[in-house]
Amino acid sequence: MGLNRQDKAAVIEEVSGIVAASSAIVIAEYRGLSVEAVTKLRADARKNNVTLRVVKNTLVRRAVEGTEFAGLADQFVGPLVYAFSADPVAAAKVLVNFAKDNDKLVIKGGAMANFVMDVEAVKNLASMPSREELLAKLMATMNEPIAKFVRTINEVPARFVRTVAAVRDAKDQAA
Repeated sequence: MGLNRQDKAAVIEEVSGIVAASSAIVIAEYRGLSVEAVTKLRADARKNNVTLRVVKNTLVRRAVEGTEFAGLADQFVGPLVYAFSADPVAAAKVLVNFAKDNDKLVIKGGAMANFVMDVEAVKNLASMPSREELLAKLMATMNEPIAKFVRTINEVPARFVRTVAAVRDAKDQAA
């Protein structure tokens, strides 16, 4: 049974809210996926803070009208799953990694703020490190000079202790 006018308006409003909170949208065709595969995809998406929606294309087209993702609307054809995420890399990573194991999930494209991506661009985006990985690398880089300084300062008393131990060992051998 189809949606009535109020239900359609509610879906458009819900998707508009998701789009407003997203920095990337990735779309993929899911034709032929089993229920188990879709369940696994949804679990992966939930774990990575990615919102997955299967919505009528016309409703999503209306939801993205006037937003920075409006350029993607001409690709809304066929049975699509929409992946929305605040982290630009997360949505692409989830769908591309899932598509590696399931050939029935076909990436169709994606968009970031005023930039429509083709399939190759989505795959390139998925290969980038996530925000958490980049922050961890930054913190390690910032921490290294301090750690090196502490090791250098610690080396002076350690060297003194080794010298005293060597003198003691030399006196013990001489006696």
